[in-house]
Amino acid sequence: MRNLMKHKMPNYPVLALHIGAQRRQAATTIPVINPADETVLGELPCASDGDIDDAIAAAEAGLQMWRKTPVATRTGIILKAVALMRERLEHIAQVIVQEQGKTLAQAIGEVQRGCDIIEWDANEGRRQYGRIIPAEAQMQHMVYRQPIGVVAGFSPWNFPFSSPARKVGAALSAGCSLILKPAEETPGAAILMAQAFEDAGLPAGVLNLVFGQPAEISARLIAHPSVRLVVFTGSVPVGKQLSALAGQYMKPVVMELGGHGPVIVCKDADVAEVAAQAVGAKSVNAGQACVSPTRFFVEAPLFDAFCDAFAQQARQLVLGSGDDPQATMGPLANGRRIAAISELVEDARECGARVLSGGARQGDRGFFYPLTVLADVPETARVLYEEPFGPIAVINRVNTLDEAIKQANALPFGLAAYAFTDSAATINRLTYEVESGTLVINHFAPSFPDTPFGGVKDSGYGREGGAESLDAYTVTKTVSQRFRPA
Repeated sequence: MRNLMKHKMPNYPVLALHIGAQRRQAATTIPVINPADETVLGELPCASDGDIDDAIAAAEAGLQMWRKTPVATRTGIILKAVALMRERLEHIAQVIVQEQGKTLAQAIGEVQRGCDIIEWDANEGRRQYGRIIPAEAQMQHMVYRQPIGVVAGFSPWNFPFSSPARKVGAALSAGCSLILKPAEETPGAAILMAQAFEDAGLPAGVLNLVFGQPAEISARLIAHPSVRLVVFTGSVPVGKQLSALAGQYMKPVVMELGGHGPVIVCKDADVAEVAAQAVGAKSVNAGQACVSPTRFFVEAPLFDAFCDAFAQQARQLVLGSGDDPQATMGPLANGRRIAAISELVEDARECGARVLSGGARQGDRGFFYPLTVLADVPETARVLYEEPFGPIAVINRVNTLDEAIKQANALPFGLAAYAFTDSAATINRLTYEVESGTLVINHFAPSFPDTPFGGVKDSGYGREGGAESLDAYTVTKTVSQRFRPA
């Protein structure tokens, strides 16, 4: 792990609740920790029940104004906010480095991607077309798409800008107002996003930010009759809890939940190329991504060479603070992740897995854990069926494509899956047989602003992005009219 002089970081933003046109403090606060050195960046105010009620009232008022605002005007405000965020890109990225730990290059990429997402959604908002259905004489059937109402959104700590961008972009572009609860570990990026929208002229109450005790906030928001949609990105257990709660009130949900990304490496793949791509993808965000490639199923003729190439590439990664220009992988987000990864690695080792690289925490200050490559992992090891959400890659041998597909589909997860082959016949089989919301062939980029993203099975419900991005944020209304005879 390197200990080079860091780039000078900007002042961390003032942490506050954003309710209506006001920034609020609170009696109760939570410290925000820099994962690279465990220093306190700031104290985050926790919303009281009264604050949550005020946020709902502000969102109700904002909705009435925003839904009546002409689409062209709404789009102009959103695109102006995007332009401001692009002007402030480096500052926002540096804040992400401070609070989340990823490298500056990855943080810059995340902000660019978040801006692209909001821009895409803004332009989709101009294309929320209705239709007229042919009918009998003197009858007309019309279909309208209207904003669903106040949205409650919950975003995670691993992508503190691009994940909120999904919720903010879609809700505002559809004409909804939004109460967003970003992760308490990483509030700064979302606060800077809200500031950009305020500076762009977004009316008060259309976008509100609250922080605090997640279970209390979610319960209060979901139960309120004004909240009409629940959108969540996070873990499977929490997603199931929120979905069950929303179901009690007959409220629709969009759930983008966890995964355990299978990677099928076929016998015609290029070992060196795939290994290099795999290490690059696995080191993004220190493996803390729901789409992170984790379970590598390698056909037998390539297995040994692939293990060697992967481990060699993994050992070349440079651990360090995200603002160290030489670092290629930053720390884990918090001490809980260190403990969870350590347990999974130790369990796999005890079950008989081979540790080809990594395998132990580095240093005693900052949450650094190297990319750990495990080979020949027995079925009894927890890491084969528990999402590690960290820098662990499992490599197991398969003898046939049938076996690889069976192993890829063996878990209740189905978010992103990957495969490497140039065989058209193999690609056809994978397309129809691999159970995942996204299948990525010969690369590791599973999500783009213009493509729908989401999971199957326990990995979630609904889609974000693409032409489908605003679907959940609108309701379809049919108006049937009979005309009086002339």
